[in-house]
Order: sequence, then C-alpha cells, then structure tokens
Amino acid sequence: MDPSAVAGCFRDKTILVTGSTGFLGKCMPIYIHKIHAIYVILLVEKILRVQPDVKRLYLLVRAPDAVSAEQRVLSQVLEKDLFNTLREKHGLTHFERLVKQKIVPLAGDTGFHNFGLDGPTVEALCEEIDVVVNGAATTNFYERYDVALASNVLGAKYGCEFAKKCRNLKLLLHVSTAFVAGTQEGLLLEKALQMGESLRQGYHLDIETELRLVEKVKTELAAAKSGSSDQSEKTALKELGFNRASHFGWPNVYAFTKAMGEMLLEQHREDLPVVIIRPTMVTSTYQDPFPGWIEGARTIDAMIVAYDKQSFPCFVGDRKDIMDVVSNTQCHSYVVAMGDKLSLLFYGLFAEYYKKHNRRYTFLMLLVKLYAPYAFFKGCFDDTNLTRLMMEVKMDGKDGNIFNFDLRSIDWHSYLLSVHVPAVLKYGRKKKRSV
Repeated sequence: MDPSAVAGCFRDKTILVTGSTGFLGKCMPIYIHKIHAIYVILLVEKILRVQPDVKRLYLLVRAPDAVSAEQRVLSQVLEKDLFNTLREKHGLTHFERLVKQKIVPLAGDTGFHNFGLDGPTVEALCEEIDVVVNGAATTNFYERYDVALASNVLGAKYGCEFAKKCRNLKLLLHVSTAFVAGTQEGLLLEKALQMGESLRQGYHLDIETELRLVEKVKTELAAAKSGSSDQSEKTALKELGFNRASHFGWPNVYAFTKAMGEMLLEQHREDLPVVIIRPTMVTSTYQDPFPGWIEGARTIDAMIVAYDKQSFPCFVGDRKDIMDVVSNTQCHSYVVAMGDKLSLLFYGLFAEYYKKHNRRYTFLMLLVKLYAPYAFFKGCFDDTNLTRLMMEVKMDGKDGNIFNFDLRSIDWHSYLLSVHVPAVLKYGRKKKRSV
C-alpha cells in the first residue's frame, strides 16, 4: 500500500475524535497531562493536510455548550503553530473555509455514557461515523485517583460502548501507553491485558472494587473535612491513586488506570474492530509537518527544563542505559533504543544541599518518586506488529515521508541536539514569560 492509498482511506470518511484539547485543569510543569492531546492534534492536522477530502472531523471537547466547545477548539487546537503548514498551503481564507467545512466541535465528556451527548445527537452521529479515535485521557503521573478512574478507565469503557452503536464503524482506535507493562524486565510482547490481571504476582485487580473504594474514601474525606483545605483532599486522593498503583505493581496512577481501561475495552469489545496504540515517551516532531513542534514538558523534557531553570544543577547519567522515546512525527510507532538515560536516584548525594533549599528539594523528590521507575526501566518492547505495518506501507519515493514511522531513519544525536532540546527550551521559556 503506497502513501496515496493510505491517504485515500480517509476520503469521504467521518471521524469522531476525543481528547484534542487535553485534560481540563492546571498542574505542575513536570506532569505530562497533554500527551494524548498532542497525539490527537497531530492526527487532526495530518488528516486535513494529506486528505482534505475527509468528510468530517467531530472533535469532542469538555465544554458547557456548543459555543464554548467551538472557542476551545479554535484556541487550543486550530490556532496552534502546528497548523502553520496548512495555513501556508491553503492561504488563511481557504484554511478557515476548510476548517469550517470539515471540523465540528462537540461539547461532551468521555467520562459519561454517550459522552454526555443528548439522544438525537447520538443517533445522528451513530448513523454517520466511520472511525472513532479515543485519545481523551489524563496522563498526569500524580493525578487524583477519582479523576484518573473517570477519564482513563470509564472513558475507555464508554468509548467502546459508543463505538458499538455506530452502524458503519470501520475502526475504534484507542490511544494507550507502552507502560501499561509497568516496570517488567525482558522482552515485553504486545498482548491484550486480561480482566483482573495484576503485575504483582498473587494479586487480583477488581476494577469495580477500585471504583467503590475511591467513592468510599471521598465520602470519608468529606465527612472529616471540618476546616481542612481542598488541597488536603486533593493530596489524599493523589496519594490513594499512587499507592493503589504501587499495590498492584504499576509505577504510577497513569499507567495503572490506562491498563484498567485496556482491560475494560478487551472485555466489552466483542466483535468490534479495535486497534490499541501504545507509544512510549514522546518528543517533539522530527520533520513532519516541520521540525521541533512541541507543547508541554513531558518526561525527559522535565529534566531539560529543570536544568535550564537550575531547579537542580546537575544530573547523573549512564551512557550504557537505554531510553525508550519516539518523535511526535513517528508517534504511532513504538520504541527506539538510544543512550544517555537520565538517572534520577541521586538524591542521597545531594540531600544536605537540597534541605537548605526546601522547595527545590521537594520538587526533586517528587521527580524521583514519579520518574525513577523509568530511569531504570529494563524492559524491551516487541515491535512485531509495527514492523509488519511498515512492510505494508511502502515508504519509498517522493511521498514516503508523509507516513514515515521508521525510527531507524532518525539521526538521533542530531535530532536531540539540534531540534528537540532547542524546542523544549523555547517552549519552557515561552511558558515562563506567559506566567
């Protein structure tokens, strides 16, 4: 299948996309709460660029009404620099016309049945939709447990239920993470997670029990509040999520709840055509649509930004270690092995120094708590399915780079030093000026 045939698959198709604007709410810069949104924004831009004859793109966003949904899509999706290539290609007037014709914002929420949409809207959509892309998620490593369960677990279930109602559905594409595998070592095969599966031997994971637990804890916190701050409740629910993840063998609440979401998807899918993509750590765009587009400080980027701001003055690395990252341009691929892994568990050596600078010390300890499992990750992800897909999609010739997801084509040393790190610093400094 050549690139033009791949693009042709989207001609006259109607696609429903969730998660294009990221998760609502503010959090610390070290969190990666917009990773799924970046996948989805890239997908929207890509489809409009390579197949302007797509019939329609419905973008489901959290918003109180249609007007707010439209404003949110405009400000948080279409006004991004990522769409500059499209604007230059069509001219501003034609670009705006294309967007108006093809993109339809929907005010809804993946945490509710039918995405919170009314009956007539659901009926109309289910008659029209060919593809559902469920990219909505909170990817915060230290999220409140109730929020993570609603978005990553119930969101997967409701997305599957909605897709099953679509009479002409060709595909449900679910965005997950490679780290549903937790911190296992050795070769990690691509296989479906089974209901009740736990990474901790001898433990059984009951999702319904977890949902009841979080409601019980919320009730107890509300009853015991009596003067305590909302922040205390948030911290308690964040710690609950982190501790439950650790209890069952996952390194954080993000990977834990994404794993549970996959379990529900596998349980409820029946004969639904489902594809689950599991990217690793994502960096800036490599070439397409242009080098260095990034938004948000994610995983390894947090180290770069923190070092630039001198939140901590140095870090220890092991050149023999392996880092699993993938450029945004190849975000639908899986893993690349490269050197210079950042090793975070160095706090003993610098503990006394940071005790004198409590804020920085606390920041560092949180980094260690959240990222240490990835600093010493010893797993190797099997990429058999990706290799098969590369064989199907020919990437030779003039149009080869349009759908190039062969990570071997990247000069990683040049890309990181000349493209990615400057992009991260540019974003970090721009963010600082806007605060």
